[in-house]
Amino acid sequence: MRSVRTRPIRAIGWAFPFRPTDRLPSRPLLLSGTFHSFLAVVLLVLAVALDGPSVLAQPGHQSEHHDGAGRVHGAGSPGGQWEGSNQGIAYSELNHHVAGAFVVLIALADLRQALGVSSFAWTRFLLPGAMLLAGPLLLIWSDHDAWPIGSMTLVQTFFGDDLEVLQHKAYGLLLLAVGAIELARRLHWVSHAAWSAPLPLLAIVGGLMLFGHSHGIHPSAQKIAWHHALMGILAITAGSSKLVSGWIGSEKATWDFLWTGLILLIGIELLIYSE
Repeated sequence: MRSVRTRPIRAIGWAFPFRPTDRLPSRPLLLSGTFHSFLAVVLLVLAVALDGPSVLAQPGHQSEHHDGAGRVHGAGSPGGQWEGSNQGIAYSELNHHVAGAFVVLIALADLRQALGVSSFAWTRFLLPGAMLLAGPLLLIWSDHDAWPIGSMTLVQTFFGDDLEVLQHKAYGLLLLAVGAIELARRLHWVSHAAWSAPLPLLAIVGGLMLFGHSHGIHPSAQKIAWHHALMGILAITAGSSKLVSGWIGSEKATWDFLWTGLILLIGIELLIYSE
């Protein structure tokens, strides 16, 4: 009785050896598919959040809020109003959009590392460069009436009880500090593993701060709260992913992709931010 061959016969042309080197990059494809699926879901959530209920100002409605520096913010009162006014909204939205451009740049700067690309090594300096530029911009222009461009003094700005101003200045200082650390790491001036922790910790701390970040009595207060809550969740998750990527070497690419994708989503949300 003739034995039946279970292996294909190469001579007929339809069979060929399948070497390990011929295999498709299943892991990158899986990561790409997972990332794009996650991106679609988060963008859907973002769209729902932005279209959610908001507190809108009624014609002729006036709302005021006195902060610790004695400033008055109102939506419709003549003179002295800022929060909720056309000028205040335009100023706030511009600041968020500029910040979004820097955050997108930070995400794209880390994309090379997540993809494992060895070329374009110069892009590793984009992240610290973006942070070192965004820090001073936030310190100077985050609040129109705070030091150094407004009427508030340095002491009132950094030691007053206006929480919104204090948080903006804190973000600026943190960006400068972490940007300097990341630059030193990329120049190989520091090499200890502990120096990689400030970047994800900045994302986590910054995300937590967003849950307490308020623009005072604002006609779109609830919509702004939606923005901040979503950004806070994304930032905390991104920072946690970055921390995990430093601890788990075997699945580092997966966590790096998650970090990059989440930071990119934060940048996109800032770019489309509206009040």
